[in-house]
Amino acid sequence: MEIEGKILQKLSVASGTSARGAWAKQDFILEYQDGNFPAQICLTAWGQDKVDELAKYKEGDTVKASFNIRAREYNGRWYNDIRVWRLSAAGAQAPSPAARPAAPAPAPAPSIDDAPAGFNASADDMPF
Repeated sequence: MEIEGKILQKLSVASGTSARGAWAKQDFILEYQDGNFPAQICLTAWGQDKVDELAKYKEGDTVKASFNIRAREYNGRWYNDIRVWRLSAAGAQAPSPAARPAAPAPAPAPSIDDAPAGFNASADDMPF
């Protein structure tokens, strides 16, 4: 899934060590347009590489976030986790129309005036 919006707030980095090794994560709040009204969503940059990627952007920057949604149960309660797997500047993926190379103009269709000498278009000499 993807969402585009403005970074409203970057929360502090959390890190620690588990049985699988060191980990780091950082939550951030993204404001996006939901119809006519702005809405907010809390996304998580999970892993040191994603935390470093988030550090490239500051509050107020407009970004496009690709993410996965997961849910987990703990002690009878369910928690949602929205993990970002790619973060890029908004509009960075699609080049603007001015940046795209122009397509070559199609060749004009041949006209009857381009016919070879001696060709009679009114004659019924077509093979089909």
